[in-house]
Amino acid sequence: MAVNADSKQHDTERAIETVWRIESARIIAGLTRIVRDVGVAEELAQDALLAAVTQWSKSGIPQNSGAWLMATAKHRAIDYLRHRKLADTKHEILGRELAEREKETPDLAAAMDDDIGDDLLRLVFIACHPVLATEARVALTLRLLGGLTTSEIARAFLAAEPTIAQRIVRAKRTLSEAGVPFEVPRGDDFTARLASVLQVIYLIFNEGYAATSGDDWMRSSLCDEAMRLGRILVGLVPDEAEAHGLLALMEIHASRAKARVGPSGEPILLLDQDRSRWDHLLIHRGLAALAQSEHLSEKRGPYTLQAAIAACHARTAVAAETNWAQIAALYDELLATAPSPVVELNRAVAVGMARGPAAGLQLVDALYGNAALKNYHLLPAVRGDFLQKLGRPSEAREEFARAAAMAQNSRERDLLLDRARACTGTG
Repeated sequence: MAVNADSKQHDTERAIETVWRIESARIIAGLTRIVRDVGVAEELAQDALLAAVTQWSKSGIPQNSGAWLMATAKHRAIDYLRHRKLADTKHEILGRELAEREKETPDLAAAMDDDIGDDLLRLVFIACHPVLATEARVALTLRLLGGLTTSEIARAFLAAEPTIAQRIVRAKRTLSEAGVPFEVPRGDDFTARLASVLQVIYLIFNEGYAATSGDDWMRSSLCDEAMRLGRILVGLVPDEAEAHGLLALMEIHASRAKARVGPSGEPILLLDQDRSRWDHLLIHRGLAALAQSEHLSEKRGPYTLQAAIAACHARTAVAAETNWAQIAALYDELLATAPSPVVELNRAVAVGMARGPAAGLQLVDALYGNAALKNYHLLPAVRGDFLQKLGRPSEAREEFARAAAMAQNSRERDLLLDRARACTGTG
């Protein structure tokens, strides 16, 4: 009986954790609209989570758990406003409206969805406010919108966890002290902040597409949330080419989701994927967004270029027919537009596929002194792949093992260890 009780408690805790990862961004966004302070909103959301842990451990998970959390969080927000003696005319009206809305609306989930898209977008723009440093904008938005832990954000930026934690705390304090309004910016302010918003949305997508840690290769909910934000953004700025480019990039990548994971959850690399399992609706939508981006601007930005690279794969039914020379040329253009060591590594892969593994290996070896890639596990993984193709299995095995030791995601680590074991002494 005790074992069953412990198992039930464990299942409840896991379910609560899952609900929180899915709903936290919506709840924090809705609360920020009420209290106009993102730091307070996150604290109130955490209070609602604690209430859920206590209540649901006894009564079980409610059918509409997200609505339960939001309703509880709203009550916490109203109590907070009253307790802080902030109930001026505006807050009194707001409190009465919320109370009446909850009484009159039996479906709390529908009430939550009324403004949730705008609330999430407003929350992104708050986190990307110019009063914050770039690193703080990205970290705070990943925390609030992506639901990522501080350690996951730290790994994504190759930074110390306490540094990221302090960055987030200071960012919320700065926003509160500056009285940043909960609104979508307009005019020149909107244009100036758009690039940061695009970056943040893409980082959220990437964390879902290839999780930095844990036992799952993908977190589809994060990909879906990022694409949802991307579509909202495109709707708000239909003339911004890079917004369409980012959406195209995310949708083309997301089209591979079902083919990227095997029956046991193991990763399947791009060239080994069953392309018949790719989502052709997402591909069609991604290619349409790419065409719109290229129509809006003759000069392609970094997201549009990356989408064009992804489109090369999406348009090819058989991996062996991939036009790697075209992909390498697109990486040349991307390097000129947005240079980075990771882009150089990706270009090395394309060059190796187009001109042979020796050409790719030469480019990879030139990157080994780059400090930014010191702990980047894909650098030795790519080098191991080239060495294996060149018939140098012992060296390849060492590189794959080195990459596995750096990898934080358990699925990816297992894949790299399998590749290391597959390297025989015969070439």
